[in-house]
Amino acid sequence: MSASLLLLSWSLAFGQRASFHHVHLNARDPVSAIRFYTSKFDCQASTFAGKPAVWTHHCWLLFEKAKRMASPADSPIWHIGWGAEDMPSAYQKQLASGTKFHTPLTDISDLANFKGFYFAYIEGPDQALIEINTAPHHQFGHVHLFSQDPHQAADWYEKHFGVKARKSRPEPRIYRNFQVGPSASFQIGRVNVILFPAGYRGHSRFRSSRGTVFDHVAFSVEDLAAAFQQMQTSGVRILAGPKRIRGSQQRSFFVEGPDQIVIEVVEGHAKQP
Repeated sequence: MSASLLLLSWSLAFGQRASFHHVHLNARDPVSAIRFYTSKFDCQASTFAGKPAVWTHHCWLLFEKAKRMASPADSPIWHIGWGAEDMPSAYQKQLASGTKFHTPLTDISDLANFKGFYFAYIEGPDQALIEINTAPHHQFGHVHLFSQDPHQAADWYEKHFGVKARKSRPEPRIYRNFQVGPSASFQIGRVNVILFPAGYRGHSRFRSSRGTVFDHVAFSVEDLAAAFQQMQTSGVRILAGPKRIRGSQQRSFFVEGPDQIVIEVVEGHAKQP
């Protein structure tokens, strides 16, 4: 089936494309974690379904208290990220506030094909890796995933969530001794989801994202019943059938996506509190 027919088929089944709803994090101390995110990034403390949460201006960060967590080393979810219009200044401001960095300010203009493109990795609560990078905004902007086959994974997201994937050349690409291609990405709502090859981290082991600091991601649709039927018919592994979210009038279900990522599909798009 052609890409255009595939998107038309999805549109007829769902009525509209999916959007980004939330990242669900495990935290030993959710209150402290929320204080960290709201003090370091452009977002605000709020509540979702009666529980403390973070509103990022267009989607949610939700937190679950966990006594212990699985290592994120083999998870398909690598990190989440915020933008910065002036990265050198943003980096210095973070340093001045006591932020600890896993990777300092780094110029990757040659990789991004954009002069003056910088990134840095922040050490967040519970081993959460958080990127800040050059962008035309300073809001929550992306989720970065690993995949055994980024192009094939992108096709899966196109089929089930109506996104339009951007793909690199299919040949492997090495940058500064790291494999960065083939890669793919897609925009869902106002969040860019990036797929990097597993070879970047030097091994191809994967385990479920469940139980790690980034437990799962959630996409939203207006017609949950249609979404569930389409995925069930397509053979997607259903982890939990539709049920009401505790403390909310919304419903959701869980599926396993490419590379064992856990995805929650939520009824109704994220709304400003």
